[in-house]
Amino acid sequence: MNIALVFPPFYFEPMYNLPPLGLINLATVLKPTGNSVKIFDFPLDIRRKSLSMDRNIYRQCAKEILDFAPDLAGFSVQCTTLPPAVGIARELKKLAPQIRIVFGGPNVSSIDERILSRFPFLDAIVRGEGEITFPELIEAFEGRGELNSVPGVTFRASESIVRNPDRELIEDLDSLPVSDYSFVPPFSEYRDVCGIGRSIAILEVGRGCPHRCVYCSQSIMWRRRPRTFSVPRIVEEMKNLAGNFGAECFLLAFDQFTARRGFAENFCRALLDAGLSHLPWYCISRLDTVDKELLTLMRTAGCETMCYGIDSGSKKTLAFIRKEIDREILFERVRETTEAGIVPTLSFVIGFPEEQRQDLEETLRLALRSAATGNTNILVQMATILPGTELYSKYRQLLVRQVDTYFSLGIEFDAGKRLASDDLLIDSEPEIFSSFHNLPCPAASFERLNQTAIYFTVIAALYPRSFLLLGSELGMPVIDLFFNFLNRVLEKEKEISAKACLTHFEEFVHLWLTGRETITADFLPELIRYETCLFQSGGSGSDSTFAIDSAGVDSLRPRRNRKVALERFTYDIPSLILPFKSGQIPDTCAKRPVFLTFTRAPGGTKVREINEFGVDFLELCDGKNTLGDITDRLYLKYGVDKERGEFAASCAEAAGILAGMELLAQ
Repeated sequence: MNIALVFPPFYFEPMYNLPPLGLINLATVLKPTGNSVKIFDFPLDIRRKSLSMDRNIYRQCAKEILDFAPDLAGFSVQCTTLPPAVGIARELKKLAPQIRIVFGGPNVSSIDERILSRFPFLDAIVRGEGEITFPELIEAFEGRGELNSVPGVTFRASESIVRNPDRELIEDLDSLPVSDYSFVPPFSEYRDVCGIGRSIAILEVGRGCPHRCVYCSQSIMWRRRPRTFSVPRIVEEMKNLAGNFGAECFLLAFDQFTARRGFAENFCRALLDAGLSHLPWYCISRLDTVDKELLTLMRTAGCETMCYGIDSGSKKTLAFIRKEIDREILFERVRETTEAGIVPTLSFVIGFPEEQRQDLEETLRLALRSAATGNTNILVQMATILPGTELYSKYRQLLVRQVDTYFSLGIEFDAGKRLASDDLLIDSEPEIFSSFHNLPCPAASFERLNQTAIYFTVIAALYPRSFLLLGSELGMPVIDLFFNFLNRVLEKEKEISAKACLTHFEEFVHLWLTGRETITADFLPELIRYETCLFQSGGSGSDSTFAIDSAGVDSLRPRRNRKVALERFTYDIPSLILPFKSGQIPDTCAKRPVFLTFTRAPGGTKVREINEFGVDFLELCDGKNTLGDITDRLYLKYGVDKERGEFAASCAEAAGILAGMELLAQ
């Protein structure tokens, strides 16, 4: 048989596209069967500009698939790509009625019968893991087996729909063949068309999650049974993907990488033993499954970033979604993560159907306090209702369609808008296309919730400390202050971008504070300037390294590296920042002249304090003055109690220190 494996079209500029691992795995298990298999990666084709985003996109995709003359087309379906999958499947059946069409993925596994009933041009749905089920289904289609004997399949039989029993989970994941990436273009092509800095590979290290969060469809699909590939296999696959396919970093696909500490530790040590710690990787974790020791080991082994699902700042909401986690350890874990050199992404979800305004306030406040600890990324999303989840089961009758959330964007194929036919389809079946719908939430309107999900992360990235202090100064809830700022900016700009925040935030604060009889946080303007510098500090490093040579040291002509920002403050900003790192909001700040440098570094901005001597030294480093000239100029102010030779040695030492801080260029 000719088998087409289809990744439906999708384009969302803020996201990058990676090779479709699920389809690669299916192609890999089919390779020895003698079937001819081809993967159609339509998101990549859009990025390549070989597939046009217009009203005919589904017919274009169908015709490209038909050029392969397939006997069967299998679609990997996710939240957003369900309408495109339906659209392409419909076109395929029109143009070639004999083709068998099969859907698979978490989204369709729980509503399989409903989908087959609604769309008569679909022949079957593979539920759950497909590596064993899909080849057996193909054999049955070929007449070498009975359809009703293939576990994990729902299929159409004449006028009826048959749902076979579930298939047991694959106990030994190592029994699966290693993913064959020769079915897709090189990682470098994905890198280049997406405009990202490195070639990224998804590496599956395990499946399943033991927790019972009401919104998660993955734990349902994997039946809350975590399984992992063996550490030696994972390490060998990393070697293979890096050495033979050009992978430069890895996304470790596993809902809870650190759920089993022994596995995480063994993996890290194996990477170190194999000499692979230079390959950066990303993982998903929970606050209560890591500590300082494990985080240090992970960073040593190459972990660069990781995601913690915080979800909510409200104890009531956490209880509602069954998120069993000790919120009190958040700031300690975030601090330990950043101190280990790992950049954490903290994920928050808003808009659950039982949330009140105070619950939303607690979540946004916690998000700001988390961002204020430094070197963290904050992600805020509206709750998405996925088939098979408890949220879906209890509330699907309340679904309405008002705003597009994060998981419903990416199929705007008609001049930047969604196809009218897709909108009609989504409206006609809320329970099938639930991820495109919303649940009413008492906390705020859909518009406000959506604005918060889109724009609050900008505030959290730029001015978390200043925003918290301003709210405390005014006695105003975070949510009210946020929407006041949002409205202010939208009066003058089209959207809340980072540039818009930088342009208008200081003025916004000034307007609120003007006319107040007393201002407790009189240091707030300097804190705003500090946070502006954190964001605006340019590229790090100098054009060429400044080196000190003992021979002819006086003749060296140091030049200040203008890529590194240098700012003077009148308040003790370093002391002010310390409480934020522990989740506290300070209410006082002592006056003290402070000079700070801001250097862009991996994972954030590096801030260092230098003394007044260092500042005066840098002012004279113009590339014209020799080190001897600088020594002479500074001697009267700083060296009167020293011999000139001794002071010259001190200046040479200072030059070395400043060069090490990347403040000098040759």
